[in-house]
Amino acid sequence: MRKVDLSQMACPIARSLDVIGEWWTLVIVRDAMRGATRFEDFRQVGISDNILSARLRRLTEEGIFERRAYQEHPERFEYLLTDKGRDLMTVIGAIALWGIKWTPGPQVNRMVHEECGHGLTLQAYCEDCGRVVTRSEIRVPQMFHPERAAV
Repeated sequence: MRKVDLSQMACPIARSLDVIGEWWTLVIVRDAMRGATRFEDFRQVGISDNILSARLRRLTEEGIFERRAYQEHPERFEYLLTDKGRDLMTVIGAIALWGIKWTPGPQVNRMVHEECGHGLTLQAYCEDCGRVVTRSEIRVPQMFHPERAAV
């Protein structure tokens, strides 16, 4: 159950979490990137049918999936990633790399370079000067909170 609407906040992270921040959502998108397209494919991670239905409906409404019929009787649909959905690959990759580094467990979800088969890392790149930047060179702008301003 959604408690707070983040969709209108000035922060792009909050707005993004309004769309993809519910439990299971990124796991469903991850599985789609691995080739899952049908309801049964997505069930393999142990998600309940009602939650999976709700997440697939929301991801379709948000334009992350395109819902396409593949059978008429009984009516069945497949869920295909759109460009918007495929753009989540770097988000999922960053979360996977963080999980590899900071959470215990098998290291099986690493993205690989298709051409050579080796694991990938993600880096920040400045589009203006054309170079890779390190974490120490990145600044996250502070948000102004009028309610905290001194009177």
